[in-house]
Amino acid sequence: MASRSKRPYRSDARVEAAERTRSKVLEAGRFLFSRKGIDATTIAQIAERAGVSEPTVYATMKSKAGLLHALMHDAMFGPRFKQARQQLDGVLDPVQRVAMTAQVARAIYEGESAELSLLLKSAAFSPELRKTQQSFEVLRRQMQQERVDNLYATGRSKKGLKKEAAATLMWMYTSREVYHKLVVESAWTPDQYQAWLERTLIETLTDGVG
Repeated sequence: MASRSKRPYRSDARVEAAERTRSKVLEAGRFLFSRKGIDATTIAQIAERAGVSEPTVYATMKSKAGLLHALMHDAMFGPRFKQARQQLDGVLDPVQRVAMTAQVARAIYEGESAELSLLLKSAAFSPELRKTQQSFEVLRRQMQQERVDNLYATGRSKKGLKKEAAATLMWMYTSREVYHKLVVESAWTPDQYQAWLERTLIETLTDGVG
C-alpha cells in the first residue's frame, strides 16, 4: 500500500523535472538563437548554456528545428492567443466569428513580438526560421478554415465570392506581413490594426448583416 501511495508523487516529480528541463533548454535556445543566429548555434552550445547533456536536448526537443518550433509555438499560442480563442469559441454568429479572427491574429503577433522580437530580427534570413514560419502559416490557415466553412454553410458569405477565395483572403489579411507593415512600420496601434482588420474581413468576406 505504501509503495502505491508514493507513485503519484514520483510521477509528479518527474513531470516537474521534465518541465524544468524543457524551460531551461527553451531559454538557452532563445538566448543563443537571438545572439548567434539560428544556423550558427549548435546543440552542444545549447546544452552547455542550459546545463544539461546533448542527449537531453535531443530527447527534449528532437532537433534544433524542434526547439525553434517549440519557441515559436509557445510564443504565438500563449496566454494572449488562448484568451482570444476562448472568447471566439463562445460566439455562434458566423459573421461575428469572422470579425473576431482579427482579435486572434492580434493575439498571435503580439505574443510573437513580445517573446521573440530579438530572435526574429537577428535570424530574419535563416532558412530554418523560414521553414518553421511556413509550417505555422499552413497551421494558421487550417485553424481559420472552420470559420470560413461555417460562414458558407449558413449562407452568410459575400455574394459571388467562392469559398476557396474567401479562405485565401482571410489568410492573407491576417498575415504576419500585414501586421508588421501596419503596426511596426506604420506605427498603428494594435487597437487600430484590430479595428481595421475586423471591418476589412466583414466587408470582404461576409454579407455584412449584423
